[in-house]
Amino acid sequence: MKKVAFIGLGVMGYPMAGHLQKAGYQVCVYNRSSEKAQQWCQQYGGTSAQTPALAAKGCELVFSCVGNDDDVRQVVLGEDGIFAGLAEGAILVDHTTASAELARELDVIAEEQGKHFLDAPVSGGQAGAENGVLTVMLGGEQDIYEQVAPVMDAYARFSKLMGPVGSGQLAKMVNQICIAGVVQGLAEGFHFAEQVGLDPDALVETIAKGAAGSWQMENRYKTMFAGEYDFGFAVDWMRKDLAIAFEEAKKHNLDLPMTKMVDGFYQEVQENGGNRWDTSSLISRFKK
Repeated sequence: MKKVAFIGLGVMGYPMAGHLQKAGYQVCVYNRSSEKAQQWCQQYGGTSAQTPALAAKGCELVFSCVGNDDDVRQVVLGEDGIFAGLAEGAILVDHTTASAELARELDVIAEEQGKHFLDAPVSGGQAGAENGVLTVMLGGEQDIYEQVAPVMDAYARFSKLMGPVGSGQLAKMVNQICIAGVVQGLAEGFHFAEQVGLDPDALVETIAKGAAGSWQMENRYKTMFAGEYDFGFAVDWMRKDLAIAFEEAKKHNLDLPMTKMVDGFYQEVQENGGNRWDTSSLISRFKK
């Protein structure tokens, strides 16, 4: 699988495609903004195509990473979409965080056309993509996953097949639900620490080694205390992901009370101009 395509050069896809090119794959990219695709080619030395179909042509493996369900449908199922150019027996791996329902829909269409599909949302944010240390949660067939896993190693430090198609998206929903609760807990805890006069560095150095420790704590505590949020995984994206989780929960008659509460807090952050702030900006609600 030396010739691959990557569709979508956003803050995640751009570096992910770059890692593939640097790992020795011949990468052809497509992006709605052709300027971004040209910039990528100048930086990494790959090639670009004018449509997803042309990018996918002649590739055994195609990756996509776009915005939402509608974007995925457009780049995959459109007249010039990936499936229009993808050969029989080839594989599409979609890294977009989207609905499990869409993943199953695409899998049915792929099977009808003699192609293969894996849903493969990622965790690790922009920094994880840039540093090539993403975690990938996949849904699909074991033998297809085994073909794709060595290629994804170019930008992932860990990947795992979670079950049939749709399972990757379901796992990502759990990931986002957990993050929402953790970040809200940190926001309240750090605000408490500030008000009672504790030293932030000494505090985190100590409690991070105990049961309260987390990736969010160690990687976000300095900026949370400093009130800096102009980086990382945007509040807009988090609310999009949580909306997907709420929709899935509704199908199973599940209640997510804490997650709904935190989603409301994120709405407050948006209303205060924090749409593109990192998710750790929940603490900004206490800094008024």
